[in-house]
Formats: sequence, C-alpha cells, structure tokens
Amino acid sequence: MKVVYHSTAGKGVLSHFAALEERGIVVTSCAESDRERFKSLMADAEVLWHLLEPVTASVIASAPRLQLIQKIGVGVNTIDLEAAQRHDVAVCNMPGTNSQAVAEMTLLLMLTALRRVNHLDLATRTGKVQGLTIDLQDESGEISGRTVGLVGYGAVPRRLAPTLIAMGAKVVYTCPRIKKDVVGEYLSLHELLAVSDIVSLHVPLTTSTKGLINEVAIKRMKSGAIIINTSRGGVIDERALRQALADRCLAAAGLDVFASEPLLPDDPLLALDNVVVTPHVAYLTAETMVRSIRVAAENCRRLASQEKLLHRVV
Repeated sequence: MKVVYHSTAGKGVLSHFAALEERGIVVTSCAESDRERFKSLMADAEVLWHLLEPVTASVIASAPRLQLIQKIGVGVNTIDLEAAQRHDVAVCNMPGTNSQAVAEMTLLLMLTALRRVNHLDLATRTGKVQGLTIDLQDESGEISGRTVGLVGYGAVPRRLAPTLIAMGAKVVYTCPRIKKDVVGEYLSLHELLAVSDIVSLHVPLTTSTKGLINEVAIKRMKSGAIIINTSRGGVIDERALRQALADRCLAAAGLDVFASEPLLPDDPLLALDNVVVTPHVAYLTAETMVRSIRVAAENCRRLASQEKLLHRVV
C-alpha cells in the first residue's frame, strides 16, 4: 500500500516508516513546500497521511487511486470533506493520540505568560537583567490561586484540569453540555469569561466557534487576564485580540495556532511584547508520533482487509 506522509520526517519517524514495509505499507515523506513532488506522489498514492497543509478539492481530484485521508491529529478543518465524500475517499482522524502533548504545551504557555519567561530568556541572553526584579514584582505571577477557564472539555482539558487543580488553581469550564465525570465547575461562556484569570481554548473550528472570542467576548474578560490558544487560530478574532493586548486590557496571550499559518514575520502580533508564540507544534512530540503512526498503520491494515476504519469522519 502506497502512503504519502505530507511533512518532512525526522530520523526517528523514518525508522518507524521503514519498519512498516514488512507489513506492506510503503510510506514516502514529502515536504509541505515541495508542491511538484507532492503532486507527483499523489498520482499513485492510495493513502495520504495529512498534518497541516490543506487538502483541497483539487488535491483529491488529482489522486485517482486515493482511498483514505488519515489526519495525523484531530482537527479536520484543513480537509475538504465534501470533496472527499464526492470522490468516495474516507477521512479519519485520531482523537487522543496528541492529548498529553497538547495539555503539556497548554500548561507551558500558561506558565510562560505568567512568569514572563520569554522576557527573562531574552534579558539573560543580552545581559539586560538589571532592573528586571522590579518589573517581576508587579508582573510575574503564580498559577496557584488563579481561576482557569477551559472553553471546551475534550481529551486535552481532561488531562489538563487535574494538573491545574493539583497546582492550586480553580478550574471552571464551559461546553455544550454539563459533564458529570470531570473536575471543575460548569459556567456559561459569559460567566467564565468574567471570572477567569486565564482563559484556555479547546474547541474545534466550526461555523459556531469561528470568531468565538471576538471583541465583545474579550471585553467581558477580566482586566489583566491571560488567553491561551492551542486549538485553532480562527476561534479568536485576532484583530480584537491585538488591540486588547496593545491596550493592556489583557495581560498576555500564549498562542500556538493562528488564523493564517504559518505566521509571517511581519504579523502585527509579533510586535507585541506580551505575546508568547509557537508555530502550531503543541501536538508534536516523539511520543505523539509513535502513537499516531500506530493508529495510521492500523487503518491502512483495515483498509486493505476491508474492515471498519478507526475514527472515521467521512
């Protein structure tokens, strides 16, 4: 079975790919920037292992042998699902494989924003540490004693919430339905925004969540609050966020995802000193890749034997 992995693969990942050849699964990696090579590989591909580069209708139409688009991760907003359905191409994701990694990165962004780690790193490297302690007295904080509001309560918050509570934070959450088997207090979104010192986003990008955190929502947040986003960039109105950060209505933001990716060097967000950014890599650890390859390979086996696919979306 011919598989295209649409990303550059490191040595560890390549070794896992090589091991799959014994099972009849031949995986070829292709850099997202190499469009000509990708087009050539897709002409003969039966399965696409997709990460972030959008899978458009034209990509699907140009792959006559394609049977499965396997998302390496959870969000399928970068796949043209209607086109896949028209061409009888299955689409699967893999919920849970990256939850630990995303939960840890979310916590890391919270702590980095609270303790101003990016500023401390730069000051230490440039020898500009004199006077730092004065700023830190007023601007650095602890997560203990703060209220963290989780918008959405899927696999990532389930791992994150107990850790936050163990560190002394109060956890509140909002989601479409009250959950009985989770930690934290349920609130409406309006209530959550009003009481949270840190607001952390954990929702997929859909028509109902696009721009969920807009100017009105941001104005409902506490003065000096911090916002964290490791879900999807389009959930936040970035123009409204930039203004709130520039005006110091919000103290800081920790962002792993953006409305348009990759984030360009001249993006106005990067001009703000109270923004911590990472390039949509919250999911990316060696452990995540091992789990992801295991699920993706199992779906290849199931496809070949005409068994029910795991986590089928389309």
